[in-house]
Amino acid sequence: MNWGYLFNGFHGRIGRRTFWIAMAVLAVAEIICHLIAQSIQGERLGAIVDLAFTYPEFAVAMKRAHDRNLPVWLLYIFFGAGAVLDLFTVLGLAGSEEAPSMLSLAIAVPFTVFGLALLVELGFRRGTVGPNPYGPDPLATS
Repeated sequence: MNWGYLFNGFHGRIGRRTFWIAMAVLAVAEIICHLIAQSIQGERLGAIVDLAFTYPEFAVAMKRAHDRNLPVWLLYIFFGAGAVLDLFTVLGLAGSEEAPSMLSLAIAVPFTVFGLALLVELGFRRGTVGPNPYGPDPLATS
């Protein structure tokens, strides 16, 4: 597995197994970094860590969306909303856990529903059979 391509490239296609392995590696690394950030500075540094992990998560999701032949604007909306929520936290506009701001709730609730639908679409549904505009089928035997 080419980890550099997986976390940095925005072209090509990957299958479900590669998607889940990549997301598991990113999730473990992000949780560890987030716990360290929380212990050092709290929510703001944790939001910066979330922003730092957006790039490799977007790269993996983009390749999986290519495999599903999905429009990439769906990913732009999802990752854009996540970045806005993290930016609100960094700027202190998100409120607190006890009293979140209405603006952050208005973004976070549909963001969560959309994220779950996107997870099902990218993580559980088979990709396009055969080649598509983004490349050959990653499950095709040579």
